[in-house]
Amino acid sequence: MTAFDLGADAAGRALAPLGVHQSADAARERYATAVWCHLIEPGDSVAGRIVAARGAAPALEAVLAEGTLAEVTPRELAEGRKRWLPRLSARVVADSFLTAAARGVRLVTRADPEWPAQLDDLEAHAPLCLWVRGDASALRRLDASVAIVGARAASRYGEHVAMELAAELAGDGIAVVSGGAYGIDGSAHRATLSAGGLTVALLAGGADRSYPAGHAGLIDDIARHGVVASEVACGSAPTKWRFLQRNRLIAALSAATVVVEAGWRSGSLNTAGHAATLSRPLGAVPGPITSATSAGTHRLIREYGAQCITGADDVRELLGLATANGAGAARMPGHTGDATRVVDAMSTRAWRQPGDIARRAGMAADAVEGVLGLLQLDGSVEAGAEGWRLRRAGA
Repeated sequence: MTAFDLGADAAGRALAPLGVHQSADAARERYATAVWCHLIEPGDSVAGRIVAARGAAPALEAVLAEGTLAEVTPRELAEGRKRWLPRLSARVVADSFLTAAARGVRLVTRADPEWPAQLDDLEAHAPLCLWVRGDASALRRLDASVAIVGARAASRYGEHVAMELAAELAGDGIAVVSGGAYGIDGSAHRATLSAGGLTVALLAGGADRSYPAGHAGLIDDIARHGVVASEVACGSAPTKWRFLQRNRLIAALSAATVVVEAGWRSGSLNTAGHAATLSRPLGAVPGPITSATSAGTHRLIREYGAQCITGADDVRELLGLATANGAGAARMPGHTGDATRVVDAMSTRAWRQPGDIARRAGMAADAVEGVLGLLQLDGSVEAGAEGWRLRRAGA
């Protein structure tokens, strides 16, 4: 049907920029896997079933030949060929290898010891390979890990919660997985790096390009100290479909998923849905009932059985780990930084408005409102008609 060189010599020449030296059969399989990666969109279950049954190289040869395949229906195969074959180009594959080599991106397949086996829980929808920048071996150190995801247009409260959770969990050796986006994702990545922990960013576009562009420095930092990965080849653009499909990788790679903030129809709910489908533990952080950015997390708690997350101990419990205080009931970590300043600006007797607290603390009003929300979850402060005050001991 279509001529394409899948011979060992062609595979070896194509893989040369990546510094890959393998047996002829292994090289053919790796090259064919990369070719498949260029032909399909993420989560293509028709291709997934064929490759799982035959291997990447034999599957590609079978698709390029005339005839039917036992793994899929004739209609599925015909429609698949219409999707895949227009993308078949040895030149495009070679260019992606050159880009990968220039950007220090490695191709990781199931044949490699670094392959994270938990992705195989996605079955026919699992990725065929990962393009990885950073320490690929870290992908096998995610038994204790949590996905921290949420709104891009996050509130100060949401960003503060994400940073507190990520920093404390990272300090315990729990890896943090997210999507590298603005808002909650970025806050979780930054806090993990600051705590010296392992963080993994899964991108919707190629691992060679930083998206969003405003996070180029952050994504480079993640690659230096953790892992940046994608299932699409270098040079691939992030698209709406790829963002949605990327979310299944975040859920599958992590031992649990925590949604910090999310609107009623947020993409983070898509990640939560994948976690639930995979039977991964799911948690959600409550927020003010008047906040649109917490409508989605409240929905997860109310309608989908997500565990209410009020601190790092709740996440440890979600992961089946011992809590910091040795009990199931979780409390927020001790007051540090901004929280200390807010507490110092408050009284156990006098009610104070957030603006007054902000002035006394020397902080921005919106930052104070976020900290007050955290302290209320912790039980340290209380809100009333006249404002906020410290909760009296024993109250």
